[in-house]
Amino acid sequence: MSAHALVVTATDQPGLLARLTKVFADHGANITSLELHGVGGPHPEIDFEFTLDDDGKLETVVGELVAVPGVTSVEEKPSFGKIYGKRIVVMGGGAQVGFVAMGAISEADRHNIRGERISIDTIPLVGEKELAAAVRAVVRLPRVKLLVLAGSLMGGDITRAVQEVRQSGLLVISLNMAGSVPDAADLVVTDPVQAGVMAVMAVADTAKFDLLRQRNRRY
Repeated sequence: MSAHALVVTATDQPGLLARLTKVFADHGANITSLELHGVGGPHPEIDFEFTLDDDGKLETVVGELVAVPGVTSVEEKPSFGKIYGKRIVVMGGGAQVGFVAMGAISEADRHNIRGERISIDTIPLVGEKELAAAVRAVVRLPRVKLLVLAGSLMGGDITRAVQEVRQSGLLVISLNMAGSVPDAADLVVTDPVQAGVMAVMAVADTAKFDLLRQRNRRY
C-alpha cells in the first residue's frame, strides 16, 4: 500500500464530504487522516491522507475528485507524517513542562538531523478535571506516540485517564511526583530534562532504547 496526501479546495455545501469520500471508497483507498480547514468560509480546504494498493489509481482518483460538484482544485502534498512526523505531547505545570520540552527538543534535534521527524507539543495545565480531559483527548490527536506528564501532584481522575489511554496503546512517561499517576505510567523519571530526552529516544527509530523493557521502572 502506498501513502498519498491530497488537499481538496471546494465551496462549503451540504453533502460535499460524502461525495468526496465516495470517490476514495470506489477505488479501494483507505483514508488514514482527514482534516478540515477554513470551515464556514467560502472555500474550505480538506486534507486527505490515504493509502492505495496501486499508484496508477492516483491520477484517476484526482480526476474524479475534481469532477465532484463544488470542488475548485485538488493538489497533491507531502503528508503531515513526512513533514512533522511523530508527536510527543508534554502537559502539566508550566515550569516542569518547560524543562521537559528543553530535553525533548534538544534530543529531537539530534534525531531529526539524521532523518527522523519528531515534533514536541506542550500545554501548561492545572486542575484535576482539566488535566484528565486533556489526557483523554490526546489519543484523538493524529500521530501522537507518547505523553509526558510533568507536575508536582497528579492523581484521581488523571490516573484513570492515564490508564485508559495506555490501553489504547499510548506510551506515558511521568515525572516523579506526589499522587498516583506515577504508579499508572509506563516509566517514571525524576529529572524533567532527562524525561524529555528519554521520551524522544522511546519513539525514535534512530535510537536504541526500548521503553517497554523499562516499564514500571523509576529513574
